[in-house]
Amino acid sequence: MRAITYDTFGTARDVLKLKDIPNPEPKAGEVRVKLAFSGVNPSDVKARAGSRPGVTKPAFPLIIPHSDGTGEVEAVGAGVDPERIGQRVWVWNGQWQRSHGTAASHITLPAHQAVPLPKEVSLEVGASLGIPGLTACHAVFGGGGVAGETVLIQGGAGTAGLLAVQLAKWGGARVITTTSEKDRDRVIAAGADVVLSYNDPDLPAKILAANAGKLIETIVEVEFGANIDTDTEVIAPNGRIAAYGSAKEMQPVLPFYPLLFKAVTIDIMLIYLLPGAQRDAAITRLHHALQDGALDCPVERVFDLAETIAAHEAVEAGARDGAILVNCQS
Repeated sequence: MRAITYDTFGTARDVLKLKDIPNPEPKAGEVRVKLAFSGVNPSDVKARAGSRPGVTKPAFPLIIPHSDGTGEVEAVGAGVDPERIGQRVWVWNGQWQRSHGTAASHITLPAHQAVPLPKEVSLEVGASLGIPGLTACHAVFGGGGVAGETVLIQGGAGTAGLLAVQLAKWGGARVITTTSEKDRDRVIAAGADVVLSYNDPDLPAKILAANAGKLIETIVEVEFGANIDTDTEVIAPNGRIAAYGSAKEMQPVLPFYPLLFKAVTIDIMLIYLLPGAQRDAAITRLHHALQDGALDCPVERVFDLAETIAAHEAVEAGARDGAILVNCQS
């Protein structure tokens, strides 16, 4: 099979190589998927660059990057229903604690990590369901239903943030989001009821004014450290802050007493480690939202497999309006 590989950390241009490597047969409980698209996420490029704290070398002699992807089941191992052959699927945790991810023509992995793709959903959309989709879904619904509540989504124009806006609206919430002025129209189109500038010096007061003075039950947070003071001010008693990022401030100082006396739940999420029951619930909700036509998963650009270096650089550059995908059969 053709695969993008690396064996040491570094820049995409220095370490990513296109190689032909053996295509493993599925073992018991596994499936082999002929991949159509691979999703490229910020976590994939950070892992390749070696930017995870305390990690000095790749965990395996050869790495095929990327966790997300879509394709068709080509073969099954013992114990897997042969009726799955030919099934369209989307993949989660392709390269999490495994050497071989989705930046390849094929992937072999445990059968439960290849989820049947609803027939209404394109393979391109499916390639965004693993990290962005599950992150957004658990961030919004990890504390339960949000119908009748107000959800604040900090950073609503990002890939996960935009999905969170749509999911919260689909779930019956009133949605307030923060973003830059240039992305205002995008988040309004996604369903946001109120859009505020993330760098407004009076942001807490404006969030509360937009909610008729009432505190916020659920906050979805892309920059936990940078925004914790604002979040603390506007969160309701027994509210939940679901944080999936904190790139600007990785060692935040918490206002513990104000959080304590609101009994705030801080839900720090790493979607790779989501327990099985919670993952299954998020998958079910994602599929229902997709089948209801409630989710639009925009794609910025699709690169050929041989152009994966450029795909990584596009993710690193940021300021994009959709997912970056790799065509695994190109």
